[in-house]
Amino acid sequence: MNRRQTVGVFVFEDVEVLDFAGPFEVFSRTRTVAGADSRRTDDSAPFHTFTVARTRDPIAAIGGLLVTPNYSWADAPSIDILVVPGGFGTRALLTDEAALTWIRETAGRARQVTSVCTGALLLAKLGLLNGKRATTHWAGLDLLASIDPTIQVQRAARVVQDGIFTSAGVSAGIDMSFAVVAQLCGRDVAAETAHYIEYPWGQADVPKHQDAV
Repeated sequence: MNRRQTVGVFVFEDVEVLDFAGPFEVFSRTRTVAGADSRRTDDSAPFHTFTVARTRDPIAAIGGLLVTPNYSWADAPSIDILVVPGGFGTRALLTDEAALTWIRETAGRARQVTSVCTGALLLAKLGLLNGKRATTHWAGLDLLASIDPTIQVQRAARVVQDGIFTSAGVSAGIDMSFAVVAQLCGRDVAAETAHYIEYPWGQADVPKHQDAV
């Protein structure tokens, strides 16, 4: 890649913490140069990752975690990779025209659109999953199918790519993010990043510690 791609992680009231924090960790820790030292700078970082919300005011995630967004909708940089997480807050957003408009317009300009958990419901509401294969949290599968009956709901999948990346619940967003990294930067970079954050993704490709027990 000739420049760092921007990853905009949408956050909102009652967003699920790991839904946004997992992808943020993966994209922000990815480096094209292996090793712990490379994480001390952004020199080999292929992504610039940030959170974005309606305003810059702190939002309360599920569990009461307060998050101060990096940007508001009004002042965010252009977004190459859009991450739409889930959480109980997605239900209110299904009828929030301002939020839906922002997602639609941002997705239309993005190079890649992704969702975690019930973030897929918002993409479905906008017709972005029309006729596509997609998944969401197990508790939202029926609702996903009812919002857009043309969606080919993948009930046993952890990550689904059909133009748009969707993932199952909560921790599955980490796997989805690694799938995007693998597509854009190569599987070796994704596997090395997983090794760095000690996440069991692509373990067969990850070097083992010499002193492993």
